[in-house]
Amino acid sequence: MESTELKVEMVALHEKRVRKCLSKVKGVERVEVEGSLQKVVVTGYANQSKILKALRRVGLRAEPWSPRNELLSAYAAGTGLMAANNNYYYSFF
Repeated sequence: MESTELKVEMVALHEKRVRKCLSKVKGVERVEVEGSLQKVVVTGYANQSKILKALRRVGLRAEPWSPRNELLSAYAAGTGLMAANNNYYYSFF
């Protein structure tokens, strides 16, 4: 079984639509939605291209997840990322 991580542009109202859409794709075992990060983790044997196609079919923008997406989400949320080095904090944003 493999996991596929995706970035899906959605608001809270779309979470139910994402779950319903992906549950119909053959081979999908589990769908986890993190609305605040716009991240969807699909577990199962489904092909990534079929998953993306299903999401686009219902009108949602989707792309494979990358670590860059997490940084952008943190910045957009206004939290910023901080790193500690010798008791000094540096903001990356």
